[in-house]
Amino acid sequence: MKAFILEAYSRKGTLRQAEVAEPVVGADDVLVQVHATAVNVLDAKIKTGEFKLVLPYRLPQIMGNDVAGVVVRVGPGVRRFKVGDEVYARPGKDRIGTFAEYIAMNESDVALKPATLNMEEAASIPLVGLTAWQALVEKAGLKKGQKVFIQAGAGGVGTFAIQLAKHLGATVATTASGANIEMVKRLGADIVIDYKNEDFEDVLRDYDVVLNSQDAATLEKSLRVLKPGGKLISISGPPDPDFAVQLGLPWFVKMVMMVLSHGARKKAKKLGVGYSFLFMRAEGKQLGQIASLIDAGAIRPVIDRVFPFADTNAALDYVEAGRAKGKVVIKVK
Repeated sequence: MKAFILEAYSRKGTLRQAEVAEPVVGADDVLVQVHATAVNVLDAKIKTGEFKLVLPYRLPQIMGNDVAGVVVRVGPGVRRFKVGDEVYARPGKDRIGTFAEYIAMNESDVALKPATLNMEEAASIPLVGLTAWQALVEKAGLKKGQKVFIQAGAGGVGTFAIQLAKHLGATVATTASGANIEMVKRLGADIVIDYKNEDFEDVLRDYDVVLNSQDAATLEKSLRVLKPGGKLISISGPPDPDFAVQLGLPWFVKMVMMVLSHGARKKAKKLGVGYSFLFMRAEGKQLGQIASLIDAGAIRPVIDRVFPFADTNAALDYVEAGRAKGKVVIKVK
């Protein structure tokens, strides 16, 4: 099968297109023929080696973290899926590889594709959908009537998180460039701050939740817009010790995480607010719940561009340049 492979960590290098063997299908696995995949900021961070301490892939590694496709084979222990099912997924972190014609995944990481979406639309959802769900529903426990600040509203996570937060009944503030203000308002944002002309810290007060996806300076300011007891969930770091425990990382990595997050945790404690880092996990059951919301019309995908499979490197470059509004998708079949 054809696949795009990372051979060495590099900021300027490209993935190599290669012919590789089809994946081995385990007892609890489904083999999916990939119809579409999507590019995430995570893919760029893996490519540059930024995450190699916590995601120590043995190179060469097939890249890709989102998939929509059709089940073509099932292991003997599979009970939830059958050949011919249309599915979507974010594979487990140790089994990524959706920039390929086929991928084998544990059935627990997979869900039936939303019936109202085509393959390209469905492929845009898993990673950002699970990230927003685990941040806002699991960690934050966001409730009706609360206020949430979602940074970078026009990005992949932001476009999904705004819609999810509105569905949950929250008041939503976000940041966007002037060109994207109307788009994020249509998604449900109540307050939109043009980050090129305004400082969100001058506008926002007493927020219950912040979903942080930006740099350390933005994180520090974000802690100050929370009310006492509020929660900041960061998807851009710094990782905290709980994250190391969650991933089962060695003790010395836990110590590194403790040092890296010390400043953020100390500032949060001083302000009487919470700080936690989220690295989303694969979860088929949550994708099933997300599919129900999509089919009910509560959330819709936001896609910037669709690239052909042969142009996978161009799609990755486009995301790395920071120009994408919503998701960038790759059509494989």
